[in-house]
Amino acid sequence: MFHRHWGRGHGRHHHHSHRFGPWAWEGKFFERGEVRLALLSLLADGPRHGYELMKALEEKSQGLYTPSAGTIYPTLQQLQDEDLVSSSEVEGGKRVYDLTATGRALLETEAAAIAAIWERPKDEEWGGWGYARHPDAGVVMKPAFRLMRTAIRSVMRSKDPNRADKVRDILRQAEDDIRNLNGEH
Repeated sequence: MFHRHWGRGHGRHHHHSHRFGPWAWEGKFFERGEVRLALLSLLADGPRHGYELMKALEEKSQGLYTPSAGTIYPTLQQLQDEDLVSSSEVEGGKRVYDLTATGRALLETEAAAIAAIWERPKDEEWGGWGYARHPDAGVVMKPAFRLMRTAIRSVMRSKDPNRADKVRDILRQAEDDIRNLNGEH
């Protein structure tokens, strides 16, 4: 069962199941053809090795996308075939990729689409969930899900028309308290 989630003014839709956070993406951070645009955008700052590009993709997506060599290297080869990137071998047999003039021109043409890609991790609803995959996240996952379950049950079982607002206020206060611990306020 899918519903459409329209991006902010981008005219593009993203299919998400009825899940949230890191589970909403169902492992698919990029839409069709976007990995190539993301790689091109990362090469705008200069040449990089394939491994550096993989690390940069994971970092820039804030952990929402974990690239594999099986995706990145064939995509880089495709970009070479399309004359969007060039590659050269450097010391140690490593291959370095760089933008061509055609690749730079495509970056300009696709600037809005590329900006939209890199806004996803910053989105208030979906962004920041890459941290849920961190090994230390497990210590707070169970209590967080218990809190969410309790909040939902409280609203669903109550006859009080103001219950949802009260629960929302409690959850906002908890969020503010946690952000204060992090010095974010």
